[in-house]
Amino acid sequence: MSHDSSLQHAVLAELIWDPEVTSSGIGVTAKDGVVALTGQVESYGEKLAAEAAARRVRGVKAIVAEIEVHAPHAQHRCDEDIAAAALARLAWSAAVPPGSVSVQVAKGGITLTGELDHKFQSEAAEREMGQLYGVVAVTNRITIKPQVNATDVSTAISAALDRSWLFDPETVTVKADGGTVHLGGTVRTMQQRRRAVGAAWSTEGTTAVDDQIMVV
Repeated sequence: MSHDSSLQHAVLAELIWDPEVTSSGIGVTAKDGVVALTGQVESYGEKLAAEAAARRVRGVKAIVAEIEVHAPHAQHRCDEDIAAAALARLAWSAAVPPGSVSVQVAKGGITLTGELDHKFQSEAAEREMGQLYGVVAVTNRITIKPQVNATDVSTAISAALDRSWLFDPETVTVKADGGTVHLGGTVRTMQQRRRAVGAAWSTEGTTAVDDQIMVV
């Protein structure tokens, strides 16, 4: 069996194993480490779960996500109802400061805007939207406020990566230009790259991340 076929079967097995992925209509192709996901699912949350499952598989270097969300008729919601539910969900989120995020809905797609102090707050807002009936896509345009007391962002991120058993500190490079962090070098898996980007965003003073890490 070729490497591409082995990778395709491994991703399919991971999708079948993941209880959050219930659709049998997801197609998988693989070529030189690039995995394409196609087909239809019933919710945006399931689409995200399928993409996360593919990222966990060893050998996956990049993902082309072409899964479409087609909610069943019983789960269909008009844009007005989705907007109301989205605002209510944000109001109940402990991670998102009240009134900090605006919501716009068009044809089941949600666009989030606003300004927050930390990346994890932005990710929490986006995650909440993915749990709503009728949502077919989420566009996150929330910006992160610059931190006045940001000093040595690069050193802090490098130290965080060095503490993690996942990384060889010699293979990932970190440079900071003000609040913009530039990541380079190589890692073995997409999960490691995701962790490196997460470490950059978790560091106080980071307002943008330029991810140039390669999976090899």
